[in-house]
Amino acid sequence: MKRLSPISLCIALSVLSAHGWAETVVPMKGQTSQQTQLDINECNSIAASSTSTSSTPSGGRLKGAAVGAAAGAAGAQVRGRQHDEFYDRVDEDTQQDYRQNRGKETAAAGAVVGGSRQRQERRAQEKTAASTTSTAYTSCLQGKGYQVNP
Repeated sequence: MKRLSPISLCIALSVLSAHGWAETVVPMKGQTSQQTQLDINECNSIAASSTSTSSTPSGGRLKGAAVGAAAGAAGAQVRGRQHDEFYDRVDEDTQQDYRQNRGKETAAAGAVVGGSRQRQERRAQEKTAASTTSTAYTSCLQGKGYQVNP
């Protein structure tokens, strides 16, 4: 069986790395290519399990809609009271319809804002998880006697 040269081994390991990161793993203690692959697999497992499994943000649209509906109804009531002479002349059902319509309009806007915030939180969480996984993987390999180059 033909042995790989150190340069070929580094290239093969950087290509075989399943992270999506462009890395080169260099054995510093004379590890064989088989041992290196075992260590890479083990460090992959350790890094994957070290990533926190906190729940992803959810319910942002619903929360935004609820806040928007409440704000819209309250705002409609305040606007109606600003025009007391006209607002008090209409019957209670019309006033209620006005508040509900304003609540629906602002609920839709609240759902959009809530969804946007939820996506921002999810992206930030994914970025942090990727960084944590990369750090755990690199630390594991360095602890096993490898140099990890980006």
